[in-house]
Amino acid sequence: MSDIKHKWKNKQIRDQIAVIDRKKSPTLVLKNARYLHSALKRWLTGNIWIYENRIVYIGSAMPRSADEIYDCTGKTVVPGYIEPHVHPFMLYNPKTFAEYAAKRGTTTLVNDNLMMLLALEKKKAFSLIEELNKQPVSMYWWCRYDAQTELDNEDEILGNGTINSWLENENVLQGGELTSWPKLLDGDDMILYWMQETRGMKKRIEGHFPGASERTLAKMALFGADGDHESMTGEDVRRRLMNGMMVTLRHSSIRPDLEKLLTEMKEMDLDQYDMMMFTTDGSSPAFYVDGIIDKMIQIAINHGVPPIDAYHMASYNAARYYRMEHLHGMIAPGRIASVNILTDEFHPNPEAVVSNGIWVKKNEMDTDPFPDVNWQMFGHSKMQFNWNLIEDDLQFSMPFGIEMVNNVITKPCKVIKDVAGEHFYMDDDQNYLVLLDYEGEWRVNTTIKGFATDIQGFASSFSSTEDILLIGSSKIEMRRAFERMQELGGGIVLAENGEVIHEIPLPLSGIMSDQPFEVVVEQELKLRELLSERGYRYEDPIYSLLFLTSTHLPYIRITSRGMYDVMKKTVLFPTIMR
Repeated sequence: MSDIKHKWKNKQIRDQIAVIDRKKSPTLVLKNARYLHSALKRWLTGNIWIYENRIVYIGSAMPRSADEIYDCTGKTVVPGYIEPHVHPFMLYNPKTFAEYAAKRGTTTLVNDNLMMLLALEKKKAFSLIEELNKQPVSMYWWCRYDAQTELDNEDEILGNGTINSWLENENVLQGGELTSWPKLLDGDDMILYWMQETRGMKKRIEGHFPGASERTLAKMALFGADGDHESMTGEDVRRRLMNGMMVTLRHSSIRPDLEKLLTEMKEMDLDQYDMMMFTTDGSSPAFYVDGIIDKMIQIAINHGVPPIDAYHMASYNAARYYRMEHLHGMIAPGRIASVNILTDEFHPNPEAVVSNGIWVKKNEMDTDPFPDVNWQMFGHSKMQFNWNLIEDDLQFSMPFGIEMVNNVITKPCKVIKDVAGEHFYMDDDQNYLVLLDYEGEWRVNTTIKGFATDIQGFASSFSSTEDILLIGSSKIEMRRAFERMQELGGGIVLAENGEVIHEIPLPLSGIMSDQPFEVVVEQELKLRELLSERGYRYEDPIYSLLFLTSTHLPYIRITSRGMYDVMKKTVLFPTIMR
């Protein structure tokens, strides 16, 4: 595991030694801190010396002088929290999410690279990662083995050279998440080769095994999977532990499972937490209003998990799993100076946060140490359309459509209306559905049942394939929403009765906003409200949009290859060339 930006030069190390010898002053001293010592697994009281971005001393001594002394009398100090499974493109972007997360105490992020694979050239993606390393948090990345959908240019995007380059990148900690495990079971040796390469580099492999049997989990362990975040029951947790896997307990906008998991684990006497950590699994923005990993610690403590175990699941366990405990997850000399100052151990939302040696939250004072990112320089710019929507694009003749079972699961359904007219008059909740290639080369036209009962025109460039989704009952309003989305250079647009009633601009490759996290939260909440008023009955429309094109979930999806049967792994109806 690479130290990335924490490769201290000889002079820097000598300066750190000089601080202990009292020849130099610490940058910051946290005085009289009651802190969690993870090696001893107990609370100690002492002084924490920090020099620049590194902890250099813990103990009873005080330096002769310090640039700053912060009195922690009566406070509790814990390591910065680690979020091991981030999808940093859920309308927000990696920088705005990191900024928001750090102020809630989550100072280390392990990010999904999917949208970088899809949207950016490899060289620009790696340059962007280096730019993001300038943020006062610690960011690491995955390497995907698959795109979670059927791509018409999959060999180009997921070529062997590309995957190997990502795996070799020092910012990458793991391969996965392994949504393509059915292909692995069916004999895909390229995926197995990449997994072997990942293990050879001493990096982890993240599973994605919802509903997997004991037998399947044993096979996945033999293939090389180290952990999984898809436990939905206490029995799921037990099965993964029995197979030697790290269990990441999830609490997300589409799977808020933590309370259920902890309750069932307690009933099963599963009270050993060393092989567990937490994730919010890349939730939609509004889910984070009341916290990130800090919220999960609070839930765990409220359900009887001993506080030290809860904090270890949020920090030390994750650091050990990723083989970076020499940098993260512990308050001890040599570690990155990322710590949270709490009222007490029963309130994990910090009142002050030091991340990478920098105050990112200091009581109620505003701090803004997060540098801006020039996204356009790295390839994340507004979508450019050299084509327009034409009448043929909204012609429908598909004999069956897609029916939503819940937020993200879909199944085939009959088309019960005449779809040749200008309007789809709905006695039930069926709408037109179109997937349009961003480059304007192809389209898929079908219907969707269960999304909403009263949507006239809805357009979204937010999808797992970076293509355009259109939904609605009125072709005129669908066209209006599309044209506004086109003007924005990407985004989500809702139109009805001759006007646009809501929009979320997504100028970064049509996927991400460049606005502060709090702004995106308000925009998403408004969208949820409007969709709910128009018959959307589930919890998370953002994930509904993302997963319409994702082939790692049953049963039927729309992809760049056409209507796709996930279980049979076949294209039912191919795309139509424009």
